[in-house]
Amino acid sequence: MSLSTRVIAALGAVVVIGAGTVGGSIAVASGKDDPSGPKATLVVGRSSLDAEPFCYNDGKPLDEAAQTSCQKEARKAQLEGKLPTSDVTVSDKIGVGVDPKVAEKGWFAFTDGGQQQRATISATRTDSTYSGSLPAIGLLAAGEKTNVTVVQADEKTGDILGVWYFQLKNKAAAGLPEPQQGSGAGTEQ
Repeated sequence: MSLSTRVIAALGAVVVIGAGTVGGSIAVASGKDDPSGPKATLVVGRSSLDAEPFCYNDGKPLDEAAQTSCQKEARKAQLEGKLPTSDVTVSDKIGVGVDPKVAEKGWFAFTDGGQQQRATISATRTDSTYSGSLPAIGLLAAGEKTNVTVVQADEKTGDILGVWYFQLKNKAAAGLPEPQQGSGAGTEQ
């Protein structure tokens, strides 16, 4: 089974954006003064937003307990409005960049939006630090907010090593009601 298939299958059960996971004895970037790991960058149109990993264990694999704990922390941060957020319009293009050390192991990024309720920004890649830019229209959820998840996963073992969360705020959808269940980072399903 290839990394893409194995990791995406594992993420279907463990780290989907609507059920984003990863935590435990790991460093959770929110609320920390010192950097806790490599950065990921969300590029929207001509602007960009850097973030520390939300869930990271100094480059070591995150076990199930860590993933469950992080899921709860991610959901809490989302509800408190503490996820790194960027405004977006449907005419913007969106891309994701990662540090070279993240790209060495492998990574991918996706949203909880798009035509199939989950849109891939970048398939698993190694040695590439930028996803390229994709039209926002194909990546956004129906409501005002769309979550973006960036995952570092070891290409050889399939282990999840780090997770970054971002949120896109669709300016055109302002005032529309938010979708109910399962639309946020860390939502249990």
